[in-house]
Amino acid sequence: MKFTFKLEKLLDLREKEKEEQVFMYEKAIRKFEDVAEKLYHLLKKKEDIEQQQLKKIESGVSIQEIRLGQHYLLNLQKEIDSYQQLVFHARKHMQEEEQRLIEKNIEVKKMEKMKSKEYEKFLHFLDVEDRKVMDEISMQIVAREK
Repeated sequence: MKFTFKLEKLLDLREKEKEEQVFMYEKAIRKFEDVAEKLYHLLKKKEDIEQQQLKKIESGVSIQEIRLGQHYLLNLQKEIDSYQQLVFHARKHMQEEEQRLIEKNIEVKKMEKMKSKEYEKFLHFLDVEDRKVMDEISMQIVAREK
């Protein structure tokens, strides 16, 4: 007698959905990392430019050059603000995908637990049937000996 799980197709479907969700989560992680890395580089660039400007001011530089540097920093800050929003949204999306993955994992675990319990019942049934057959054989042997 062979064990068959009644909901095997559903379990397979849930596992496939989980695998797809893993892919979506990993994609969200990569997107977050890319945007965060770009933001990091922009912040680093801003810091470097500010340090360069301080050195130029200390060594003496024209007001026009200071204004030009400030204008560049202002534009850079706008880009940084934009990327901060992108990082925020990418993090939120990543967390949503992670939550969906957790839910898919729970669904698969539930199905696997059901399968495991059904398999245990199946094994118990086989054990009971084997005992019945052995009892039957024992009774036939005793009946033949009489």
